[in-house]
Amino acid sequence: MFKFVTLLKRFIPPYKKYVFLSLLFNVLTMVFSLFSFAAIIPVLQLLFGLQKAEKVYQAWTWHDQMKDIASALKNNLFYWVDKTIQSVGPSSALLYLGAFLVVMTALKVGTAYLGSYFIIPIRTGVLRDLRNQLYKKIISLPIGFFTAERKGDIMSRMTGDVTEVEASIMSSLDMVFKNPILIIGYLGVMFYMSWKLTLFVLVLLPFSGWLIGKIGKSLKRRSTLGQEQTGELLSQIEETLGGLRVVKAFNAEHKLEARFSILNEKLRKTFNRLNRRYNLAHPVSELLGTVVIAILLWFGGVLILSNKSSIGAAEFIYYIVIFYSIIAPAKDLSKASYSIQKGLASLERVDKILKSENSIKEPEKPQVMHSFSDKIEFRNLSFKYQTDLVLQDINLVVPKGKTVALVGQSGSGKSTLVDLLPRYYDPIKGEILMDGVNIKDFKTHDIRSQMGNVNQEAILFNDTFFNNIAFGVENATLEQVIEAAKIANAHDFISATENGYETAIGDRGSKLSGGQRQRVSIARAILKNPPILILDEATSALDTESEKMVQEALENLMLNRTTLVVAHRLSTIKRADEICVLHEGKIVERGKHEELIALDGYYKRLCDMQSF
Repeated sequence: MFKFVTLLKRFIPPYKKYVFLSLLFNVLTMVFSLFSFAAIIPVLQLLFGLQKAEKVYQAWTWHDQMKDIASALKNNLFYWVDKTIQSVGPSSALLYLGAFLVVMTALKVGTAYLGSYFIIPIRTGVLRDLRNQLYKKIISLPIGFFTAERKGDIMSRMTGDVTEVEASIMSSLDMVFKNPILIIGYLGVMFYMSWKLTLFVLVLLPFSGWLIGKIGKSLKRRSTLGQEQTGELLSQIEETLGGLRVVKAFNAEHKLEARFSILNEKLRKTFNRLNRRYNLAHPVSELLGTVVIAILLWFGGVLILSNKSSIGAAEFIYYIVIFYSIIAPAKDLSKASYSIQKGLASLERVDKILKSENSIKEPEKPQVMHSFSDKIEFRNLSFKYQTDLVLQDINLVVPKGKTVALVGQSGSGKSTLVDLLPRYYDPIKGEILMDGVNIKDFKTHDIRSQMGNVNQEAILFNDTFFNNIAFGVENATLEQVIEAAKIANAHDFISATENGYETAIGDRGSKLSGGQRQRVSIARAILKNPPILILDEATSALDTESEKMVQEALENLMLNRTTLVVAHRLSTIKRADEICVLHEGKIVERGKHEELIALDGYYKRLCDMQSF
């Protein structure tokens, strides 16, 4: 419950107005319900001929004590009923009492609706805020965070867990703001009528509260397990969709079906147990409430029959009606406590992301970044993902306007080295300098604004050609996008599509060939017009014809830019100003193409293998 209150403190402040209005109408609901029940006493007296001492009007003022005011109000209400019966007769009095009951009930249900009406903006607003915070956090976290987490599990937290928070905690908000008010109001009247009976009732209630709490704790454990298994299921679905071509190529459908079926069955059993516990809330609370009423009827009846009670038979029935009215909000409150336990399990999983530390720290007093003007320097650089060093003692200078290529075997650290420049990761030792300033002293936004990336896999979005090319460039015009596409050799095939630049390209550009996707990616980098360019194996996944078109587009892009090229195909980097050969995380050779061939070392062997 403490975590639930903490959640409210985090999200409720913007909605104080709605909280106040909801509380106000819920208080009015309680007042009108008590007045509507009060009509029972004179009705019973009329029907059963119960004799009461004739009431005398009792004057009162606001200066009297609260107890005197309540006593006078009660006395004068009965005085008014007695006078009405005497003047119009019992039959008409019953009609008046019935009309009074209808009016009070109409006011009660009207204010109850308004109490719930003003809760709705809180529920939907808090859910929106939670989703926005979660998405903003995911966007801000470093890439390293997602290498340790399954995509499916993160998707489960953003969808299933957030929905669980909505269904369980947010749907319990109206219960939390309404039911305690009703229970406190009813208990106050019950204490006023007979403190002995009410104390007796309160002695019985802790046992039922203990039983409900015990079931709720087990519910939270099951809910956590269920959400984790849902994350596993989403991970498998995401992997299957991403690797469907491989699945079919290896005839592995049955293997994956069996794996999915086992996981799905585990999930079914977990949610079976979870929902059975959840549905136990209603019968358990109803049974306990009925047991308490039965004992209360016996104890109250004994007090009245022995003339030791401060209330009569008609008032006792009113007392029972009030107590019975507590059962509905108490049941809702117990179901809310179940829902809260279930939702807190999801909230803990959501908070695991929201409270994750961002390892890429922004400087407290960032330096102003001017346009790149001199050089990039990697100085004594070392890096590791987990235990083994991926890069060791790297020293490299990239002068402005020059092209430096990184070659080497797979796993030698080429892509990792270029990923350190835009601060996707931070080195464990050494530093990266831009124009003589450590990049950690700049804002990451400023660093990345100086760079354009073209990767081996062209990362495109399920949107139009225009929006993919203009991605990350504010207020780009169609003319600018077309010009970038022409330089990237993409204009012709884009124009040939049905809607030209407004044609949707499908999920990850699925409607395009590999070469077309890469040229759209290059057009995006051209439009950004960055002074520094990072090409990470931009042509390695292409056929010869596509490579020729893309290579031409890349050469257009590289004109007058500082470029870091990661390449497997050595034919693409022969004209680089400097080629660095990486082996097991170290630069083992460097120089121009002809110089490295003359060395007859690692680079020569790489060239010979490709020629072969």
